[in-house]
Amino acid sequence: MRLQPGLYLSCLLASASLLPVAAVAQDDHAQMEHAAAAPAAALRTVMWSDPAAWPDGEVPGEGDAVTIPRGTEVVLDVSPPALRSITVNGALRFAEDRDLSLETEWIYLRGGTLQIGSEHEPYTHQASITLTDEFPGEDINTMGDRGIVSMAGTISLHGDREHTWTQLAATAEAGANQIQVLDASGWRTGDEIVLASTDFDPRQAERRTITAISGNSLTLDAPLEYMHFGEVTYGVDQRGEVGLLTRNIRIQASEDADEDYFGGHIMAMAGSTVNISGVELSRMGQHLTLARYPMHWHLVGEAAGQYIQNSSIHDTYSRCVTVHGTNNARVENNVTFNTVGHCFFLEDGVETGNQFIRNLGIQTKCHPTLPCDPTNLGPDGSVLASQFGSTGQQSEHILLPSDNTASTFWITNPDNVYRDNVAAGSDQIGFWFALPVHPTGAFEGTEQSANTWPRRTRVREFSGNTAHSNYDGFMFDRGPNPDGTFSVGGSNYHFPTEDPADPDSTPLVSHFADFTTYKNRNGGVWGRGELHLFTNLHAADNAIGFTHAASRVGFAEYTSRVENGIFVGESDNVGNPRTPEEIAYGRSLPNDLPDFPIRGYEYYDLRHDVVDTTFVNYQPNELRDAGALSYLMYTSFGMSTENAVEGATFVNSKPVSFPPIVQRWASDLGRGNAWRGATIHDRDGSVGGVPGAYIVLDNGIASDRETCDIRPAWGAAICEGDMGRFSVGGQFGFGNGPIADPVVLSRDGRRFEYTGETTIRSGSEVRVETGRDELALSLREMDDGSSLVVEIPGFTAADGGLQVTSAEALQAADQTAWFASDDGLWVKLVVDDGSDASMPSPSGGVGASLTGPRPGGAFVAGASLVVRR
Repeated sequence: MRLQPGLYLSCLLASASLLPVAAVAQDDHAQMEHAAAAPAAALRTVMWSDPAAWPDGEVPGEGDAVTIPRGTEVVLDVSPPALRSITVNGALRFAEDRDLSLETEWIYLRGGTLQIGSEHEPYTHQASITLTDEFPGEDINTMGDRGIVSMAGTISLHGDREHTWTQLAATAEAGANQIQVLDASGWRTGDEIVLASTDFDPRQAERRTITAISGNSLTLDAPLEYMHFGEVTYGVDQRGEVGLLTRNIRIQASEDADEDYFGGHIMAMAGSTVNISGVELSRMGQHLTLARYPMHWHLVGEAAGQYIQNSSIHDTYSRCVTVHGTNNARVENNVTFNTVGHCFFLEDGVETGNQFIRNLGIQTKCHPTLPCDPTNLGPDGSVLASQFGSTGQQSEHILLPSDNTASTFWITNPDNVYRDNVAAGSDQIGFWFALPVHPTGAFEGTEQSANTWPRRTRVREFSGNTAHSNYDGFMFDRGPNPDGTFSVGGSNYHFPTEDPADPDSTPLVSHFADFTTYKNRNGGVWGRGELHLFTNLHAADNAIGFTHAASRVGFAEYTSRVENGIFVGESDNVGNPRTPEEIAYGRSLPNDLPDFPIRGYEYYDLRHDVVDTTFVNYQPNELRDAGALSYLMYTSFGMSTENAVEGATFVNSKPVSFPPIVQRWASDLGRGNAWRGATIHDRDGSVGGVPGAYIVLDNGIASDRETCDIRPAWGAAICEGDMGRFSVGGQFGFGNGPIADPVVLSRDGRRFEYTGETTIRSGSEVRVETGRDELALSLREMDDGSSLVVEIPGFTAADGGLQVTSAEALQAADQTAWFASDDGLWVKLVVDDGSDASMPSPSGGVGASLTGPRPGGAFVAGASLVVRR
């Protein structure tokens, strides 16, 4: 059972294949040796310290390579000197009645078992396994080096800690060395804890040691540097989390890993069983090395009954828990801190049925020492936003292109459970639904991949989760290409259907319940997809509370719907002001643009509903504007007059804000096609006091002073009547340069350069001036019989419609008609919902999400007519 160092290489080949690490790719297991199934026989139990247990009558010594044969259980009853390696074909079990430590290069479970404690009798003493790297470059049966690696083996580790994290019961002020928590049961003097940031900066997390405990009062070894908020404020729970890092079973790499970031790893391959509870993993994960993570289910397949729970994973170099090609595993009640890359990681998009429950992730980083070089979408003038042309996805310092935009929860298949988790401080994203078209990586090109459609699959469960102190709290967009790259231009076209293989089967709702998102530097929620229902959404202190893009317009009842939400512009959590602007203002600010206008809910694309939702403290002041409702600044893409609100309540809030165009605030640097015709349908009058009215950006075309109540402070007007969308066709491009052959609309003495579809009221008259030879006029989203009169100087004829011979006949027409005068063409567009009229996508030629239900992505139009010179 023991091999002397000099015999190591010649004798170990029966149990492990040693190859240079660089020669084996992540999923290249062609040379992998599969462990033989162990016979069902009783194990012979021997003690490690008994010389008679070993073939040469000597207990293993320093540098020995140990093999435990099948049929034998060795009980570790002493702490041996540092070993070369351990191969377990039988079983290795730690004695339950003493403290033990084990130091080795690696442990290979070749169908064997590693056991410390059990589910029913957890280990109560101190145990540690330290993984060394005195012999770099090994590759144990394609599973790498410096790890606990299992091929059809069993990893059963059960420590005695179950209560892993709590929340503050009161605010802990900067300088305090005592904190009050909701529940400190089971915590002990000498335990190491971490307090999550409750401000915009995730790096305000603080590690401390408990020096005394009195009930739920903890005395710390050093005063706190930052304030950590501990209250429910305006209905939003912002009580900071406190995580327990200490466990009585520790798996770690030796200290040299802090120099090269090449830590230990646990890897379970096909046929393996993993049950881990109450274990502390530190200095784990191997930076820039695929498939070498602190805990990694790798192509296990069915893993029902397997779990990692009640554990801590901290100070690691690559990920936290990876679930790859594995279904129905459970990841529950774990605490992570100071980790690198996507933390809780669903790898390829084929994984389903896994449960991520009540995990707390604190301080997720992109790199051990370097700052992130992200691909995100934020204000053009902010240094926190990535710039077009950024090369962060091509960096040599990351494992995957998206790791420079690291998330605490990376979700590639929605058919999994995420319940009561907290993403408490990622340098970039809290929860990221990054859905590929089909699974990638090891599954790319397989039949299983071809038959799996993450973007057409309903979210199984997303409930009770919280994201705070991130750049973006919740991201449902920007899914990866097969090579791992992604775009901020929209790529998660999520449209779940009853049969994912059939995009025209019955659409399904994805429900996001009881989500809390606060103190995120950019967005609380950014989504993309259809039938996304958010209930009891609580958002506070975000630069932007909620923005949602479309996926497949016209095929579902709605794109997104928020019900019974609470949005708070500024709560009682003032953070930790540090910059001169923040100190003068008296609270921390979400980004480096002090005058950035904060907004609660942003409409974007179509079709969105806000129902029975309360907005608090969106009040402009001398520093910056604020508004409860707005549109994405300054969107060039879709718009609907049926983007609606009802049952809204406003407390110390300006209900609507359409601020002037300031480029440094913008994340959309196009022509503002949709923004310039922004409209909100106030169904019950809860916003402007007029049921059924439309709140429109005051551009002079949508609004008029005779039929609208102009609200200058809002930049908007409240207009009665039937409002719809008017288009002259053509593509005007995305950029902001001069338009060849511009189109100018004028009405009541106000002129408006047309850059895309605009909002207009039925019964209006508008003049259209252009040097173009042809225009495709259309109306949509108006009631049957509604109409618009258009004057077009220099034009002479139309293709279709009813030609009449006088202005009077035109006014009397009850169908789309036209009249050629000496000065030009007069057209009356009359909506006929029974017609087959269409209009091209209003996206200005950019934005694939803005495709309608008609052939070629066209939208349904109530009236249309092509006119020419």
